[in-house]
Amino acid sequence: MLLLFRFLLFSTLEFNYQISFLYVFFKIVHTKYLTKFNQMVIKNKISRRDFVGTTAAGAAAFTVIPAFTFAGNAGTDKIRLGFIGVGKQSHYLLSSLNKCPETVVLACCDVVSTKLEKFKAEAQAFNDQKWVGEKHEVTGYKNYREILNRKDIDAVVIATPDHWHAQVAVDAAKAGKDIYCEKPMAATVAEGRAMVNATRKYKRVFQTGNMQRSWRNFRQASELILNGYIGDIKEVNVCVGPPVKALDLPSVPTPENVDWDMWVGPSLYRDFSPVLAPPVEFDGYPDWRNYREFGGGMITDWGAHMFDIVQWALGMDESGPVEFNPPTEHEVIGLQMKYANGVILNHANWGEFNACQFIGTKGKIEVSREFLRSDIAGLVETEIKPTDKRLYKSDNHYQDWIDAIKKRSRPISDVETGHRTSSLCNIANIAYTLQRPLKWDPKKELFIGDNAANMMLSRAYRGKWNFLDF
Repeated sequence: MLLLFRFLLFSTLEFNYQISFLYVFFKIVHTKYLTKFNQMVIKNKISRRDFVGTTAAGAAAFTVIPAFTFAGNAGTDKIRLGFIGVGKQSHYLLSSLNKCPETVVLACCDVVSTKLEKFKAEAQAFNDQKWVGEKHEVTGYKNYREILNRKDIDAVVIATPDHWHAQVAVDAAKAGKDIYCEKPMAATVAEGRAMVNATRKYKRVFQTGNMQRSWRNFRQASELILNGYIGDIKEVNVCVGPPVKALDLPSVPTPENVDWDMWVGPSLYRDFSPVLAPPVEFDGYPDWRNYREFGGGMITDWGAHMFDIVQWALGMDESGPVEFNPPTEHEVIGLQMKYANGVILNHANWGEFNACQFIGTKGKIEVSREFLRSDIAGLVETEIKPTDKRLYKSDNHYQDWIDAIKKRSRPISDVETGHRTSSLCNIANIAYTLQRPLKWDPKKELFIGDNAANMMLSRAYRGKWNFLDF
């Protein structure tokens, strides 16, 4: 049996991985913990057949990293990160992930050289402070595929504009990298499904940046709702900003420090605007997120947070609404959605911004980042019973991802969850655009009896880019 196992390994793994694995294998045998090791494999749902298949997959394009090691470095528990897209949000992610004891940043990428240099210096300073006496140099790149081709990178953090998410994530999965991808996960329904399929095919750990699932307020509210503490849910109101709009910005000459063709990437080309890619001195969030070519408006930007909590609280993480009924006139609020169980979900101004209101037969729960409240006295402080349904508990969205990488498990905001939430948001945009009722099949991921609407579930990619190439 041992000879057969060794033969399978040597026939599929690169030499450095063979040596690393055999060292660990014989150490386990020597200490008489082989049984415990087998139990761990079963618990993490990684069979030896799956392991061999994973390491062989995608060999023609990228080297896929074995699930139980980090970048083939025997004797280390560091998780080496590469950041792809280093605008404003990336600095928050860098700070948060730096607090995870296992992480070190080795690479970063951006098409704006000034932003790249700023991030690179910050990441290097974090490395030097965190790993005293060790040298971990941060290398900057303009093309993200240079990061993916590095065998010493375990995982990537995708913080690009939304229109890049799918292409980068699919390529990262092919390269054997685990993935943290900012929300909204995908710009179209088709992109989201491709990201799920690529993640599953290459057995990657994928965390979506819907970090409110790792906040106590939202978990407490969702568990109270899921367990009927306010009765049967009849209606949910979510107040976030408007849907996506057409790009109407004037063009200006491209600064020398910006590779604009690469910034536009897979989207259809248009000329530079500083509104889309502001200079490094600008400290706000850029407005590319509001325009159809590059984002999805506030419906996807903040909707990815708030509609995500609705999905979680209603137990709809693998489904979604089946009806989308927009205003018949051109409006930016007023869409009504309906789940198969009859629950109504409204995009409505109910009195609080970037917040959710759940209305049940016994009372209400309202939740945002600033508050958790109910019209039932003392309810929000109620301890959930041991016999009640419990949701995945995470108190740190970033450590949860790192822990999932180590365990080869699915994190709190897995790729399927992220896909279903971004799908809801993207379909809402389609409904607002078409201004007519739409019926949706969450299983088939198609509109019923509306071919024109189905054509909007994907988008044309420019030139060489192809998010389905996996």
